[in-house]
Amino acid sequence: MESLGELLQRWPGGSEAVRRADSLMKELLAEPLVQKLRGKHPELDEATVRLHLNRVYQYVKEYRNCSNCPGLGSCPNDFEGHYTLLSCDKTGGTVQLTDRKVPCKKLLARRSEEQIRSRVRSFYIDDRALSQGYSADEILTKDTERIGAVGRVLEYIDRTKEHGLGREGLYLAGSFGTGKTFLMCYMLYELAKSGYTGAIVYMPEFVEDLKSLMLEPGKLKETVDMMKETDLLIFDDIGAENLNPWVRDHVMGSILNYRMNRKPTFYTSNYDLDALERHFSFTSKDGDELHKGQRIMDRIRPYVETVYVSGYNKRGQR
Repeated sequence: MESLGELLQRWPGGSEAVRRADSLMKELLAEPLVQKLRGKHPELDEATVRLHLNRVYQYVKEYRNCSNCPGLGSCPNDFEGHYTLLSCDKTGGTVQLTDRKVPCKKLLARRSEEQIRSRVRSFYIDDRALSQGYSADEILTKDTERIGAVGRVLEYIDRTKEHGLGREGLYLAGSFGTGKTFLMCYMLYELAKSGYTGAIVYMPEFVEDLKSLMLEPGKLKETVDMMKETDLLIFDDIGAENLNPWVRDHVMGSILNYRMNRKPTFYTSNYDLDALERHFSFTSKDGDELHKGQRIMDRIRPYVETVYVSGYNKRGQR
């Protein structure tokens, strides 16, 4: 359906223009959409429709476009993601027809998605893992060997939505490729829908980048403060990093000390908690420091529920 302006430009003058206008008027009055509007507003007579012919035409045209929507990126309406909505009012015996632009469901869904994504930050994690949109049923059936772990993650999500944040997080331990990171991304995304902020950090690369952040104290403080304050913090693949005392004691220690009685922290690892303590107790620089390993584990162990994730290695599979 062309715009009314384009339609009128093609019409010759005089009686032919009047005839075409009458034809358009007749077509619009026969439109079910216009008939429905007039049924809702009996005061909307033909004279008022003719007076506001452009508005009514635009209303019908954009409704037809939306009924055959080609997608938000190819929206044919004048204002992308919006359609014309008419309202009728009677003031002082005069009927007024007004129009306004209303966002469509697809635009509202995109805005909602953008808001959700704005609440979540990822460091060295593929953003697609945070927004793949898998359903709970699909996660449960993808690998039946890990169904117990999936159930506990789903229970955690439901509990948090119902009762709010607790101080206890989850520690997902298991072999390579069983979907630990994905389950945490799914949890993060689902809780972001409820308004929670979150961050997921891939530990091996994060620890390497901290070396350069030492030269930018302002940026380092900003990163650490964000990790302290975000509602949900996930350390992904903890135990796989090349640990050094400064990272362990001054970065990890500071973050966990702040969060341990305030907000939940989550972990994925190929190690169980005892093996992780041994990892934290040895650095290439200072050798064995059992008390320092125990000290950081005192900020992890009491504040997590351990969940073992079994199943087959899904990496490289479609």
